[in-house]
Amino acid sequence: MTEYTPDQIIEIYNTPLLELVYRAASVHRQYHDPSEVQVSTLLSIKTGGCPEDCAYCPQAARYFTGVNEHDLMSHAEVYEAAKRAKAIGSSRLCMGAAWRNVRDDDQFDHVLGLVSMVNDMDMEVCCTLGMVTENQAKKLANAGLYAYNHNLDSSEEYYKEIISTRGYQDRLATLENVRKANITVCSGGIIGMGESVEDRCKMLYTLALLDPQPESVPINALVPVEGTPLENQTVVDSWEMIRMVATTRIVLPRSVVRLSAGRTELSKEAQALCFMAGAGSIFAGDKLLTTPNPDQNEDLALLNALGLKSKPPFKGGKKERQQFEVDETKERPKWSRPGHTIEANEAYRKNKKVLTE
Repeated sequence: MTEYTPDQIIEIYNTPLLELVYRAASVHRQYHDPSEVQVSTLLSIKTGGCPEDCAYCPQAARYFTGVNEHDLMSHAEVYEAAKRAKAIGSSRLCMGAAWRNVRDDDQFDHVLGLVSMVNDMDMEVCCTLGMVTENQAKKLANAGLYAYNHNLDSSEEYYKEIISTRGYQDRLATLENVRKANITVCSGGIIGMGESVEDRCKMLYTLALLDPQPESVPINALVPVEGTPLENQTVVDSWEMIRMVATTRIVLPRSVVRLSAGRTELSKEAQALCFMAGAGSIFAGDKLLTTPNPDQNEDLALLNALGLKSKPPFKGGKKERQQFEVDETKERPKWSRPGHTIEANEAYRKNKKVLTE
């Protein structure tokens, strides 16, 4: 539970920037080692063709973004990618598949094998696969999954302006299912989609209400992708990103704040202020799923210049694999379809379709 109300979080967010960063840095030092940053790698193991209508996402099948679809990567391909990630200092591999939700089929069995393989490489394994049931989460835990990412994206109110094909409560239910499987929770959001400061702070409030609070909170800045309804959205400036990182650090003091998408728009100095304000993780590699990311050598040079070291995997101790019993007969998942239409998204999509025909 949180000690802050939504209004108090807004007040924190609007604190003069240098004072805000100082306060956040003090909180960061109380709960974390300020000399460490976890280097993680995000790998798209299944790209494109997603049936959702998330306005920011280049992997949505209904948009025309030029993303090349590919089926699930093989064990050999993921193994080589994990080896490369580990070689550059990544202690966590996050595997993402462009699915609405997990289905109990051969593809999910394949992912369970990938999780087990990477876990055996002594890396923290994270997955982002869409919505999961309790039994599916338990299967992932039995395979050795360390963390599950499922972002709230924004406030519940603004979420409806960005996504109409799935419900906010389903996202919270997925996080609850992950908790029941004793998997650590990774959940955050995106700023720069046109939301208000109040929306950003309400999202943090919702995350802070979770008990326990998420172990990881990714803060993403929108990367406008041509072909999506948000392609012309103005990129958020560095001060907003720093302010959001600092506010997250104060409101969720024990969570690892993950400086995620949008780092290509941040100068080295802005990233340094984010680390000072409490960011404790970055993603290395030339891409985050399908969007650009800083060069890995630049990242390592920046960390070295700032005197920061890579956080090792399983710093709190490696968990033994879970041994949950899974009863397939008990679950009949019914993920919601809200049914409303986002007029701006539909108008954009129809116009783009006409232009491409």
